[in-house]
Amino acid sequence: MKTNIIKSIQYQFKELTNSNISQHEIKKFILPIIEHINYSPYNKFLLSGSQGVGKTTLLRVIELILKKKYNKKILSLNLDDFYYDKWQRVKLAKNIHPLLKTRGVPGTHDITYLLEIIKRFDKSKYPIKLPLFDKLSDSRQKTQRVIKTKCDILILEGWCVGCPPIHKKFLFSNVNTLEKKFDTDAKWREYYNHQLKTKYLQLFKQFDLLIYLKIPSFSNVLNWRIKQENHLRKINTNVKYSGMSKKEIANFIQYYEKITKWMFKVMPKLADIVLYVNSNQKISKIKKTLKK
Repeated sequence: MKTNIIKSIQYQFKELTNSNISQHEIKKFILPIIEHINYSPYNKFLLSGSQGVGKTTLLRVIELILKKKYNKKILSLNLDDFYYDKWQRVKLAKNIHPLLKTRGVPGTHDITYLLEIIKRFDKSKYPIKLPLFDKLSDSRQKTQRVIKTKCDILILEGWCVGCPPIHKKFLFSNVNTLEKKFDTDAKWREYYNHQLKTKYLQLFKQFDLLIYLKIPSFSNVLNWRIKQENHLRKINTNVKYSGMSKKEIANFIQYYEKITKWMFKVMPKLADIVLYVNSNQKISKIKKTLKK
């Protein structure tokens, strides 16, 4: 049966990424995660990692294999779908700090909505209506994803899921031009760090196990975001989409830089499973401190 699962994983990776994954990678890194989730006494998992690392692809593979081979239904959630609408972020920008107009940092997601979904999952209350965020229009779609039947496992993936509050010394040191020029009093940073201490901590505590994808450096984020942008241009042939230039992407990812670098420091010690991803987006190492 394991041989069939390996072949199925290879097929799914090829379909989703148009790239190959070796049997060695699957046996050593992917299968242990899938099998642990399947046989675990827990049913809520976090999948965390920086932009472009491959979280969504990994989650899709996990979801498909658990469904096809183990007959498990997964409620998969993407933190990005819970971004506040543009008008809500404009309001935050006016009332708290102008940088909150741009989606990304803690405080720009509808955590109340997300907690309600988790509550419905825990109590098996269906249907569950899930939001869909459109990054092209930078707004929530009018249509929703509706889950009508009971799910066995819930997995939330996102770039900052599981992140603990940032220590003051690191928080107040400038890591880029954005912070130096537009957050001179650190009010923006203090706001999103307060969100990590409160609403987001409450959210993360709802989950049983944390999987973290660790990358070599922040420079990888820029390269992978450029790759993602090129992919968006290809798949959005029916709409007018010029996308972001390399310079615009470099400016955009500055919003994520401090938290991403903080996670580099602390997440390998906090996560239950750490997957080390190299610059070629291949998993090179796994570290497990799994709950029994």
